[in-house]
Amino acid sequence: MRTYELMIIHRPELAEADVRAEVAQVENTIAESGSSVSDSDFWGKRRFAYEMDKHNEGYYSVVTFQSDSSLVDALDRALSLADTVIRHKVVRIDQR
Repeated sequence: MRTYELMIIHRPELAEADVRAEVAQVENTIAESGSSVSDSDFWGKRRFAYEMDKHNEGYYSVVTFQSDSSLVDALDRALSLADTVIRHKVVRIDQR
């Protein structure tokens, strides 16, 4: 298993409670696949440096987890299709 960091930016018109619930759902998906979440950090609503999808701000959250690459592919696909997500990025953390 490798360590990954997932950053998600949700739409600003959502309520903060709804965003936290969606992040918890992502964490549950990771846990149900047999992987483990080591850290979850909710940054709240932040202003963008430039406009993305006609939005100037969004809710940021970062989830660090250990998993196989197959889960990363599934998460990437699911978050790409989610209407509430503006952007997301999965980065593998090198443990050197």
